[in-house]
Amino acid sequence: MFQYAIDEKALSQDCDFYQDSLVLLEGAVIELTSRLDIIRKYRKAHHNRDPIEYCKSRIKLPVSMREKLLRHGLEPTRENAMTKVYDAAGIRVICAFVDDVYFVAKMLHKQSDIRVLEEKDYIQNPKPNGYRSYHMIVEVPIHLADGICRVFCEIQIRTIAMDCWASLEHQLKYKKSIANQEMIVGELKRCADEIASADLNLQTIRDMIEDGDNL
Repeated sequence: MFQYAIDEKALSQDCDFYQDSLVLLEGAVIELTSRLDIIRKYRKAHHNRDPIEYCKSRIKLPVSMREKLLRHGLEPTRENAMTKVYDAAGIRVICAFVDDVYFVAKMLHKQSDIRVLEEKDYIQNPKPNGYRSYHMIVEVPIHLADGICRVFCEIQIRTIAMDCWASLEHQLKYKKSIANQEMIVGELKRCADEIASADLNLQTIRDMIEDGDNL
């Protein structure tokens, strides 16, 4: 359910980039996935419903981080990777229903030692291409022998349907010379809107089932 998807081989090819900060990034991912697992288990125990289907996590590969820093006009250094951009560590949380997305976000806000620095609600305000997800930038405390270090992490929370659409759109985005590209972009947007409608319909059906169980 909770996958820590780090490409050790790819990281080892440029192992000097993150240096000892790699331990901090791994620590942030482990800390957050542990909190999410507790949120999931508590909700399931008290309300008989699991708000999280599964999680994926990753540390951005050095080659990708260097490219991003250069795009932002920054020197491709470890210090800039840790302090100037916020997604060196990342977690994707996949939920069954839209209201589970907001529940997880609310529970992350309640973690008193985790600072929520930024939020973008692309569910209520989709991107022009139809992309929907809930994004958070948080600061995670990592306790070390000589004090506390705070590490940035990006969290993306979305439904299964949103994740399927995003995966397909991501694959197509990087294909070159696609015939009928304008039509495909339009079809993807239409599919995104239909998926959003299906998400709401499924949530309504779930609510009807739960209301029936409570009679």
